[in-house]
Amino acid sequence: MQNIFMRVYGIKQEAEIFVPKDDCVKVYMIRLKNETPRRRKLKLVYYLKPVLGEEEVKTNEFLKMKYNKNSNMVLAKNVVNSDFHDILFVSSSEKIKSYTGQKKEFIGNGGLQNPSGLNLDNFSNNFSWKLSNIIAIEIEVELESLENKEISIVMGTNDTIIGCQDLAYKYSNLNNCFQENETVRRYWGDLLSKIQVKTPVDSMNILLNGWVMYQTIASRMLGRTGFYQSGGAFGFRDQLQDSLSAKYLNPEITKEQIIKHSQHQFIEGDVEHWWHDDTKRGIRTRFSDDLLWLPYVVADYIEFTGDYSILDIKTKYIEGNVLEEGVDEKYDLYLPSEEEGTIFEHCVKAIEKSLKFGEHGLPKIGSGDWNDGFSTVGNKGRGESVWLAFFLGSVLQKFIKICEYEEGKQNVEEYAGAEKVRSKRYKEVLEQLKKSVNIKAWDGRWFNRAFMDDGKVLRKFTK
Repeated sequence: MQNIFMRVYGIKQEAEIFVPKDDCVKVYMIRLKNETPRRRKLKLVYYLKPVLGEEEVKTNEFLKMKYNKNSNMVLAKNVVNSDFHDILFVSSSEKIKSYTGQKKEFIGNGGLQNPSGLNLDNFSNNFSWKLSNIIAIEIEVELESLENKEISIVMGTNDTIIGCQDLAYKYSNLNNCFQENETVRRYWGDLLSKIQVKTPVDSMNILLNGWVMYQTIASRMLGRTGFYQSGGAFGFRDQLQDSLSAKYLNPEITKEQIIKHSQHQFIEGDVEHWWHDDTKRGIRTRFSDDLLWLPYVVADYIEFTGDYSILDIKTKYIEGNVLEEGVDEKYDLYLPSEEEGTIFEHCVKAIEKSLKFGEHGLPKIGSGDWNDGFSTVGNKGRGESVWLAFFLGSVLQKFIKICEYEEGKQNVEEYAGAEKVRSKRYKEVLEQLKKSVNIKAWDGRWFNRAFMDDGKVLRKFTK
């Protein structure tokens, strides 16, 4: 949600921008007031540069556009992208007077700060094909002296034209816009107000009392986007980490994330580093930390909520070709297998897959641990991570308690016995890991960071 306010030439202008809770649209609520004693005629122009694909350069020539007069909306679709089929639409509560899809017509020689198209009486009502394209619509508004007027401009997507029409019609009704705005404000207000922090610093209070968690949930978990990365994909470690903080507002958010991520674990125990829900495509890698975030977050969730029932939820694994020798990653279509396991079994698979140690008794780093930049430290199969040793130790420490809980299930003695053996073995691994870290990784002043494939030590940087 965002509010913009200004006064220009006697016209009071306010724009409120919000995204409804359940509809895939972005709504601009524009409020205008003529504060002058004379009648005014205004021209409003809404401009956007649609991408509808991976990046502008790849999609620029393949966006098919049209104007639907009866529904008062401009439509755009990428006709060559076989993965994403959504149709973009732009509409308004006011009649669209004219439009253009040609970048040259709108931008001209003025640039985005002062586009030449603003000086035209009307746009050409032409679209572009195989050219650099944009969408710009013109709306004409008349205001009597001291008159107020509210307008909605809507940009959204749907997988059918009928769906676009329904959304355009819904948000052309200002009462629907007001109602949805109130609904989304109430939702976020109720969620974010559950924890209130008071410090002597006002700016810190603003951050802690809503803003940081709003950004975490809206941007990181729902949008999967940021200033430096706008891929829209789920990262196995990323959104699990984000969900850890969300448990303080609503533990169900953490639980749902755990269940979702468990369904992106391969039968062999490793996981997709990232994936797109829409295409079912993702990347299989040799990252050594990703898979361990599942048992870590599960243990943290249980410790916080006391909800052990999550361990019995069953979800399917995914399947695909195992990475060949010398291949660090592979982007492919990975689909659900017939095999399924409980969340507990998913966690055990992840831990077991991680118990690969090098000559120093430390876990192998693979093509990177939590630091993605260490992609060539151990991708030949020998490198070891000190950071991962600490992380694996923390996971084992937390998960041993869960194994002991499973031992306490008296309904199946054989099962309980198996978990007793497991918890005992994890304790032994943990003790050995502590010795290896303190003996092999400590240089007398600092812990080293990693051991590389060629045997060199990656040390903490000091002057």
